[in-house]
Amino acid sequence: MDDLFPPFAPDANEPRPRRFKPVPFRMIAPNMITLMALCLGLTAIRLAFEGKFEPAVIAIVAAAFLDGIDGRVARMLKGTSRFGAELDSLADFVNFGCAPALILYGFALKELRSLGWIVALIFAIAMALRLARFNAMLDDPNRPAWKKDFFVGMPAPAGALTAMLPLYLNFLGLPMEHWAAPVVLGYMLCIALLVVSTVPTFSGKTMGKRVPRDWVLPIFLVVVAAFGLFISYPFEAMVALAVGYLVTMPIGAAQYRRRAKAEARGGPVAALTEPAPDRDPGVDI
Repeated sequence: MDDLFPPFAPDANEPRPRRFKPVPFRMIAPNMITLMALCLGLTAIRLAFEGKFEPAVIAIVAAAFLDGIDGRVARMLKGTSRFGAELDSLADFVNFGCAPALILYGFALKELRSLGWIVALIFAIAMALRLARFNAMLDDPNRPAWKKDFFVGMPAPAGALTAMLPLYLNFLGLPMEHWAAPVVLGYMLCIALLVVSTVPTFSGKTMGKRVPRDWVLPIFLVVVAAFGLFISYPFEAMVALAVGYLVTMPIGAAQYRRRAKAEARGGPVAALTEPAPDRDPGVDI
């Protein structure tokens, strides 16, 4: 029988099929969070086209929450990758550049026709430029470690959430008449300028890695109270967060200047937090 059907022997000259190494789930999990955030941003655009601005804003807020945790999850699982960093940048442009611009255009800027559309374009492009500059800064080997505690300009999620302040006020009962469109236009332009500016803002991404034992229970109570307030009064909370962030921006800039002066004098630069990457490369940018 062996004479009729000799055993198969592979050709020694034939290239062997590649065996792809399995990808650990810890590398996939952060990307899944980023993709869920991207789905929320795209859904927000659809809801804006349908005139459902309230759920559209909630979708952007949820996307910002997921954007804040995907990088942390990647670092905790040791699943950071360059692919995740690039995916996060693309998701941020859609979620915090395109979606808020289209939502605000449908909400108020359309009353100004072409001028309103131009401002929506400026906001979206400003977000793209901000993200591109951020990626380029990741490859700067000469950047001092203490500067990694700060963003250059307003970060993308904060820019999107503060830009939608007129929507929060409208949901709380503030009437938006025809006079409101120029106000929204001017406010949106200011946020776009802050996004692409070089104003230093505190990143806060290295906070919370070590918590004093005596603070654990009070932190639990504060988080529960904050969550309860946000669920019960979501748009009041968003107004407070947006206004509070804008008011406290000069504090971050003052801290940056203090550290820069200490570095210029040649003295030690006190670090508020331990050095960490600017970008959540969460498999976040």
